[in-house]
Amino acid sequence: MKALRILGLTAFLAVFLTGPALAAQPPVGLGTASGFAVLASSTITNTGPTTITGDVGLSPGTSVTGFETVTLHGTQHVADAPALQAQNALTTAYSDASGRTPVTTLAAELGGQVLVAGVYASQDGAFLLTGSLTLNGENNPNAVFIFEAASTLTTASGSSVVLSGQAQACNVTWRIGSSATLGTRSALKGNILAQESITLTTSASLDGRALARSGAVTLDSNVIAPSACTVAAATPTPPPAAAATPTPAATPTPAPATVPPTTTNGSGDGGSGTNPSTMVLFAGLAAAAAFVTIRRLSVTHR
Repeated sequence: MKALRILGLTAFLAVFLTGPALAAQPPVGLGTASGFAVLASSTITNTGPTTITGDVGLSPGTSVTGFETVTLHGTQHVADAPALQAQNALTTAYSDASGRTPVTTLAAELGGQVLVAGVYASQDGAFLLTGSLTLNGENNPNAVFIFEAASTLTTASGSSVVLSGQAQACNVTWRIGSSATLGTRSALKGNILAQESITLTTSASLDGRALARSGAVTLDSNVIAPSACTVAAATPTPPPAAAATPTPAATPTPAPATVPPTTTNGSGDGGSGTNPSTMVLFAGLAAAAAFVTIRRLSVTHR
């Protein structure tokens, strides 16, 4: 019983103390903005050969330049209804990413770190990436990573984000309070949700989306291609095992009483002999009577 009480207390503390903190984050939903690889508010400018997989949207601005050298695997929406709807959806997603908790505060420099799923904020208000940052999904393809910077995101030349443990780029969100700049030949993974502008310098690549709420998106010989997201099926919880029914112990069958055989004396007359068991009974009664008599005499003499 004591062991059961200890086990129950341990389970309660585990749920009470760690349950809310370890609850899995849902991904940041993009709504109608999910079909856009590039979305801006003021202008979209490109230089050099750029490849974009997904739609390109601009609203309310109307200036899109340099797209004669862009290979676009999608549709261009300029100041139309789909672009406006995508901007509205971006606003919702931006607010969603801004309010996630619990938050782990990090130093501005992300390079050289290995992070697991969670919500991360910069203690300096800005994020820098030099070298590589590894995001480890811990064998969970639904692991969600959210980075919140009050001001800027800047990646150095040749820097990269590396995914491990089944982490997926579609579940990585960069919520940037002002602007994001990806350095030359850097490789970022995840969706950039910037309040102002996004700039990809020469040969920078983005496995995700460049979505700017109020400013411009500037491109220069880039590759932007959001990866398809694989949603892992929920693993069914097996039913609890039925308690084993104890097998009742076998009830021993009493052995039959042995009746001693009747014997006779040597006269050969079966009716005239005395049964030995009867003699034993008489002897026992006589002994008991003698014992009682002795006890009485003993009491009388006291």
